[in-house]
Amino acid sequence: MRESTTYGPESPTSRNSSDAVADPGRRTLRKAIAGSAMGNATEWYDYGVYATTATYLTQNFFPGDLGSLGTMLGFAISFVLRPLGGMIWGPLGDRVGRKAVLATTILLMSGATALIALIPSHASIGIFAPILLILLRVVQGFSTGGEYGGAATFMAECAPDDKRGRYGSFLEFGTLGGFAAGTAVVMLCELLLTDDEMASWGWRIPFLIALPLGLVGWYLRNRLDDSPVFDEIDSQGATPDSVLSGLKDLITNYWRPILILTGMVVALNVVNYTLLTYQPTYLESTLGLSTQSTTIIILVGEVVMMACIPFFGRWSDSLGRKPMWWASLIGLFVAAVPMYWLMAQGFVWALVAFAVLGLLYLPQLATISATFPAMFPTQVRYAGFAIGYNVSTAVFGGTAPLVNDAVIHGTGWNLFPAVYMMGACVVGLVSVAFLKETAGVSLRGTSIPGEEPAPARI
Repeated sequence: MRESTTYGPESPTSRNSSDAVADPGRRTLRKAIAGSAMGNATEWYDYGVYATTATYLTQNFFPGDLGSLGTMLGFAISFVLRPLGGMIWGPLGDRVGRKAVLATTILLMSGATALIALIPSHASIGIFAPILLILLRVVQGFSTGGEYGGAATFMAECAPDDKRGRYGSFLEFGTLGGFAAGTAVVMLCELLLTDDEMASWGWRIPFLIALPLGLVGWYLRNRLDDSPVFDEIDSQGATPDSVLSGLKDLITNYWRPILILTGMVVALNVVNYTLLTYQPTYLESTLGLSTQSTTIIILVGEVVMMACIPFFGRWSDSLGRKPMWWASLIGLFVAAVPMYWLMAQGFVWALVAFAVLGLLYLPQLATISATFPAMFPTQVRYAGFAIGYNVSTAVFGGTAPLVNDAVIHGTGWNLFPAVYMMGACVVGLVSVAFLKETAGVSLRGTSIPGEEPAPARI
């Protein structure tokens, strides 16, 4: 039986429907997964290439004693406009639909990444080289501000309620796949080219490949329909009247889930960007491993994580999201220092330690697109996810490589990344304590999933 409305008769979107989203069919789900994951893969392909080519970028754009810090700044600066991107793309996605925004952001992301390959080096144009690099990173960050929240929201709204963790995990499969692909392409170039060729022009090839990836993703997304959950409220006129009204509604009425999400993302992204982005620099400059050894460690670890992530997503549908997060955060807090100490013992031990930390991180990563969209009602879901996620990512995630590198250079304390991760896990544990379990709960309607709608106003 349907619940009574809160706005008056014939306004079913005013409540959080108890009707589960029906299984839309395998073909529709495959298209939704491919369209969502392809954009995520393109985004993380950029990060994988940037992280793996950090040494070459330093040589070409930031020569000098503090070159690695300049490269890390180039990475961190891309996050400055992510919150602004979230504030624009998110409410826009709640107003006009998920599909249109996602098709636009993937083109901007891939285009900015590909243009990095065309920037002349510092030796050719001087200070304009790093300036152009940073400008393109800003464009990439602005577009990414609307990419991830939208892709996760779209995936969650298309998946059946009792399989949201299972299907949502494929979005993160795209994350790891994109990062691994970026790493693998760089490694292949290093095998085929000499050191001089790679340092001179070979590093540009992986960046150029981002453009066809983005075009494929744009094609896939243009063939999608909007999510049935969004179409339902759109057909009944329950979407925000404007971008500004949607943003005001979000900040006024849903600040609590934004704060909870922000705290969880502190843990999520400090671990993420320390392990997946800063790790190549750490293994090379701090532990003295060769570039190829570092690339192999990262690539093998990412492939192991890709193989395991669908299982963690499926388990979250039966166990719940909160137990998965508890296990991950506590496990990382306990294992961080021992595993970073183990990394310093040699190549094989570094490989083992990275794989262990990666597996402990998976319960968080696998459940992002099942957990975060379910914290907001449909009419502000895209914006709530995008803003909360990107503000936290800009402050704590994108700066993680820069903070780690600066502290290690300044103090010589090689275990700092582990301690930094532990502090972030504490913040995450506090936030998860306030999270409501939403496994199996419907995302339909204009109330927060799992909450009873407010009484009708007279």
